[in-house]
Amino acid sequence: MKRDDLLHTEKILADRKTFYLDLKQNARGKVVKITEECSGNRDTIMLPTEVLGDFIDALTDIKSTADSSD
Repeated sequence: MKRDDLLHTEKILADRKTFYLDLKQNARGKVVKITEECSGNRDTIMLPTEVLGDFIDALTDIKSTADSSD
């Protein structure tokens, strides 16, 4: 994807890691690119926006479980 395909970006700092969440668009549609950077190493996943709601729901459930076990 070209740089001009970037529609929105967010950056989250967590300890020694940085997470980048980029909304991009290509010929097949929109995707969220999630990148974790730590000590110069990067890992990335691409998430089609069609499943973004399911992904957010799952993260919300995980957060609820984590919060209740504290």
